[in-house]
Amino acid sequence: MTNNVETEPKDVIVLGSIRRGKKKFSKIQSETKISPEELNLILENLENKNLIKVEEKKGVFGKKIELKITEKGSTELDRRLFEIQEKWKDMKSIYEGGDKQQLQQKMEENKSFLPTMMFFGIMDMMMFSMMFSMMGMSMSDYIPAESMPEGGDPGMDDGGMDDGGFDFDIGF
Repeated sequence: MTNNVETEPKDVIVLGSIRRGKKKFSKIQSETKISPEELNLILENLENKNLIKVEEKKGVFGKKIELKITEKGSTELDRRLFEIQEKWKDMKSIYEGGDKQQLQQKMEENKSFLPTMMFFGIMDMMMFSMMFSMMGMSMSDYIPAESMPEGGDPGMDDGGMDDGGFDFDIGF
């Protein structure tokens, strides 16, 4: 199992989805928009690291498999979310300082974390949109369409005021 930069943020998204109460593969897949093949690999990886556990329950129609986050998984998720929040704060302060080149470099470094920041409502979408304006770029240069927030132009949202009902105990 390699822990490459591309899957790591997706691990965090999957862990977050499970912690928010998604216990079934189909529900996690639907919320995270990760392909079934990739999701399977991520879940195996998380289970091998003891970050989630698979529970088999007897249901009316036979066995039901439920996924649960472990205490270790929850601690790891909090740690990773804190790191991702720090990355957002860095990008924000560079933006506020007006250094276009440095902002572009920082965004490039954090490219794989941007969908994670969106998924957890860490970033302020209005400010994020303004960062792209400052660099003269489009958000789609950095973020795959499937990770974009629903409803068209992310620049016209509520400025990140609505966290989508997510309830995260980050521990501050």
